[in-house]
This record gives sequence, C-alpha cells and structure tokens, in this order.
Amino acid sequence: MNKALVGGLCASLILGLTACNNEEAEVKAPETAKTDTAIAVEKALSSGIDFKNFDKSIRPQDDFYSYVNGTWLKNTVIPGDRTSTGAFYDLREKSRDDVKAIIEEVAATPNLVAGSDEQKVADLYRSFMDTDTLNKLGTKPIQSELDKIAALKTKGDLVNYFAHSQIIGGGTPLAFYIGVDAKDSSRYATHIWQYGLSLPEKDYYFNDSERFVNIRKAYVEHIEKMFTLAGFDKPKASAEQILALETAIAGKHWDVVETRDSTKTYNKMTIEELSAMAPDIDWNGYLTTLGVAKQPDIIINQPSFIEGFNEVLKANDLAAWQTYMKWQLLTHFAGEMTAELDNENFEFFSKTLNGQEEQQPRWKRGVSTVNSVLGEVVGKVYVKRHFTPEAKTRMQALVENLRGAYGESIDGLTWMSADTKVAARDKLAKFDPKIGYPDRWEDYDKLTIKADDLIGNNIRANELGHEKELEKLAGPIRKWEWHMTPQTVNAYYNPTMNEIVFPAAILQPPFFNMEADDAVNYGGIGAVIGHEMGHGFDDQGAKFDGEGNMRDWWTENDLTEFAARGKALVEQYNGYAVFDDLHVNGELTLGENIGDLSGVTIAYKAYQHSLNGKEAPVIDGLTGDERFFIGFTQIWRAKMKEESMRNRVATDPHSPAKFRSLGALSNMPQFYSTYDVKEGDAMYIAPEKRVKIC
Repeated sequence: MNKALVGGLCASLILGLTACNNEEAEVKAPETAKTDTAIAVEKALSSGIDFKNFDKSIRPQDDFYSYVNGTWLKNTVIPGDRTSTGAFYDLREKSRDDVKAIIEEVAATPNLVAGSDEQKVADLYRSFMDTDTLNKLGTKPIQSELDKIAALKTKGDLVNYFAHSQIIGGGTPLAFYIGVDAKDSSRYATHIWQYGLSLPEKDYYFNDSERFVNIRKAYVEHIEKMFTLAGFDKPKASAEQILALETAIAGKHWDVVETRDSTKTYNKMTIEELSAMAPDIDWNGYLTTLGVAKQPDIIINQPSFIEGFNEVLKANDLAAWQTYMKWQLLTHFAGEMTAELDNENFEFFSKTLNGQEEQQPRWKRGVSTVNSVLGEVVGKVYVKRHFTPEAKTRMQALVENLRGAYGESIDGLTWMSADTKVAARDKLAKFDPKIGYPDRWEDYDKLTIKADDLIGNNIRANELGHEKELEKLAGPIRKWEWHMTPQTVNAYYNPTMNEIVFPAAILQPPFFNMEADDAVNYGGIGAVIGHEMGHGFDDQGAKFDGEGNMRDWWTENDLTEFAARGKALVEQYNGYAVFDDLHVNGELTLGENIGDLSGVTIAYKAYQHSLNGKEAPVIDGLTGDERFFIGFTQIWRAKMKEESMRNRVATDPHSPAKFRSLGALSNMPQFYSTYDVKEGDAMYIAPEKRVKIC
C-alpha cells in the first residue's frame, strides 16, 4: 500500500500501490522537436474526431463538453452491469475482452506443466468460475480464520490479528504498507495509514441528510443478511454493533482533503515514540507479526487517528472487536464464496451504494481476479498482441516533445524566480518516463495456485505479496517496478520516483490513434502525458525535487504566488454544480485540476512546436487547433449513475469528467481565440481571473 502514488489519471480505488531509469534525461529544445507524423507510416491521416457524438444545437462557447459529446450523452445507456460508460470505461471493457481471450486460450491448452505461469493463469480463472465448488464449500474456506478470531484472549492478541488479517487480505483498522521514504528516496520505509471503514468515507457515518441515513440503515440490514447467510450468531445485534464500532473509528479519521496533504501525512517516529502516543496498542506484537519489528522507525500518516484509535480500542470490549473482525473477514472474501453471499455483497456495495443494476457476468470478475493476482503474466502476452514497437516509438517522441514544451513554459513564467526555475528545470529533466510495459517482469514462481481453492489462491497471493514487500527493506530502490499492469487503462505519476507511467492499454483511440493526425493525439494522449508531468508541479508534487525527496525547493515568494493560483482554481471548481445540491470539492480535486490545466496547456504548446512553423492542415473542415481541443474533450466523454457520481464527488480527487474539460479550457486563451469566446458566454472567465500554472 503506497500512498505516495498521487498521480493516477482516472479514478479508481488506489489503496495499495516504483521505476526504471532515473538518469537525467536531456530536455530537447523546442525548435529541434520533430513532428510525430514524420515517424508514422506515410499515408493520409484522419482527423480522429467522432462527429456522430456532437450536439451542434449547443454553442461551444457555452458548454464545449456537451457540444462535442452531447448526442452521445443523450443516446447512450449505461449497461446494466456497470455504473459508468465512456472513453475510459469502454477501453477498459476492450482490455478485459482482450485479456479474456488470452486466459481462455491458455485454459484450453492441454497438459499444462504444474507450477508454470500458464497453469497458474488457467487454474486461477477456473477456481473463480467454478461456482458449484464454491457453493458446496460455503464458509469453509474462511473457517480457520474464524476460529483464530474466536480464540483471541486479549487485546494484544487482537492487535496481532489486525496485522495477520492484513497479510492475508482481510480487513483491519490499521493499514500497514512499505513505500519509498518521502524525505529520503534512497530507502524504503514502513508506514501506517488509517483504515477500517466499510462505507466510502467518514461523512457517510455522520451526515444526517436523508440519503446518508438511508445508506446507514441499508448497511445494517446488509450486515444482518450476510451474518444470517454465513450462519453467524446474533446477526441483528452484531450488525448494529459493527456500525457503532465503525462509526467510532470514522470519528477519528482525517477527511479526504487532509489525507492528500503530503506534509501533514509525513510523521516519522521511533517505535518508542509511537508506543508513548498510543500505549494501549501492542506495537511490538503488531510489528513482529508483520515482520518489521527491527525497523528503526515508522512513518505515521495520520497521528491523531492513531491516538484516537487507541481510545476506541480501549473503549470497546474484546467481544465487540471479535464481531467486527468476523465482519471484516466475511465482507472482504464475500465475492469468493457462495452465490448467496456474493449476490448480497453485490446488492449493497454495487447496487444500493453505486446504482449498478446487474451483477457483472462472472467471467468479467474472473478476468479481474487474474489481472489482480497474475497481472504481469497476462501482461506479457497482452503487449505482444496489442502494443506495437511503432506505437512505443511514437509515444517516446510525444513525451520528449512535451518535456521540451514544458521546459520552455517554465522559462517563460513571469511569476517564477530564476532560482526556482533552475530547480524546476532540474526536476523536469529527471522525469523518468515508462511507456507500455516493464523492462523487468514480476516473478510468480513461489505462488501456488489450485483450481479448487479460490480463497486459498488469493490468500497465498497476498502472503507472497507481503513477503516481496518485506524484501524491499533490505535492498536498493526497485526502479524497475511498475504499479499498473500493461493492460490497465490509466496512467500515473509517482513523486518519490519522479516517474511518469503510461501502460499499453491507454495508448489506443481516442487517447492515442496511430491513424490520426497529430492534433487529436496531442489533445488526447499529449494532454495525458502533460497531466502526469503536471503532477510533478501540482500542489503536492511540487513539494518533491528531481530525486524524489520532499523538500522546500521554491523561494518563499514563488510559493506564495503558486498558492494564490491554486486558491483561484479551488474557487473556480467549487462553483461547478454536479447536481442541484452537490458541487465539486475544489480542495479535494486541486492536484488533479492542476494536472488537467497543465496537461492541456503544455500539450497545446508541444503541438504547435510539432508543426515546425507550418500551418496545420484542415481535415474534415476543422483547423488544427479545433481538432486539438476536440481531441482533448472527447477523451473525457463519460456518463455515470447518480449514486456512483455522488460517491465519487465525496471521495475522488478527480473532478467529474465534464468539468475536467470545461475547467481546463476555460483558463486557456487559445481556446478563447479558436472559438471566439466572449463576455456573456457561459465558459467565459475574465482574463484577470483565469488561472495560469505553466
């Protein structure tokens, strides 16, 4: 679990989350950047624009997002087994189909060698798809863990079990992880993060509006049903007790804005200091169970949570905690047991909480399990089939053109001093881009997979994962390691590695189109590249230098000026209404909004450089600038269930897709000139109030 990974492009749950060549990269001067079409196949390129999605009854100056995507938004129905659809989500479905074909081909191969990667892929998938066996087993696969919980005699035993539960993939109030030390990027450090809630965020336990009251009521009913199906004692009383205990834990949690503050969450302590802060927690036993008792220090991300949790631990008797841990075990493994438990788990977490109408076909969830456990095994084959050397070459050229444009932008900032520019340039030069797939693949030799033991497979995978994490503490930083598989449709920036990472699966239309003109590719994948680079200079990434160390490298005046721009962006996004009663949280989304604005700004500059002073061709009646802005906006095409959207706004550091487009473009002078945006138009922001980051 690496909370340092701040720059995911598209929101997913990132609870657990390093790198290749960290040598200083030469920044190309803009005038030497080559047009990407020069390395593409010599042929007529398309515009890359999907015109059938447009709604030309909407003025682009008022709502460019709906102008580009409006007909699609009106006509598209979200599939019953999903809570959202759109550019990102459709590519994820395609990636899942591609991985399914690989898995089924492997599974159909006779006489697979025991212990081989192929055998593991085939049998892991079979273990998930064999519902007859899962129904016959019932709760037997977790019985040994239930027995351990029942056998706990003391609070010390309980705390040790918290550690054990995390190792096997169960629930725990304390989330332990190993990650690069944010203030010494040459070493790995141990960390603890707040955890232990089943609802999305602390406000779900305290908000008295009708929606949240109904969610809590449904949650208690869900726990009661799950306990009944599992044959546990006192289901109703247990459900109420679990909500009460989770509410007490939630009361000590930091909110989502506080938890994204890299400075506040860096609190290095000795074990003695930790024990003094929370004396009723058996830290020696906890850390011994985790295998890290000999570490000289530990980074506590939310100290007041640890202090508060100490009080919650004391205030609740052992029996209440045993009930809570039974629930944590049951809910974490519910999707891997009987159809009844699986369906009830779906009914609350997917249907009630997120508005998903139908359970996904089992094969989809089976593919997700294989991706989760054996992702790089499948990834090797995926790359051979779906990612060409030509695509990687073109992406490398795009990255370097964006890097050159970013450097020019830094040089031209009127609000940044020369000293800060030198440090910013140094950091930019040291960005480590990773494209497509790892240079070194993950080793699964020690993992045992059985066709009739789904939960056992997952527990063994979690145990091996923990073992591999522990190995990091004794060795050098693993710069070769990736935190997303090649078949993942996403991208990320990792500040402690100063790396930008683009898996193969995102390098497809509408983000990256080998058949399309440069304009739409710069608007699409170019803005994605710029977005991840922008995270290196957002409100949190800017705290880290080129070596990945969190330190002050800004002058005081520059930092004040930067903070003022951030404040203006917060106010802009706070004004966006998602629903009549719900606005975007500008503080929570600030880092991603900076990434979006920086990304499209730098991508536009890089696109202009790619033309080498020539006029862009008109294609399909559109100028190059028009294709660029449309290319940017069509990648954010998305539609989401209201329930899911409300959860996202409460917890996700990314703004809803519509405002990722509108918010960034409303600050770009080039957009104003391209579409003649004037005062009175809905997207108009007065020049003195537009935010310029880079």
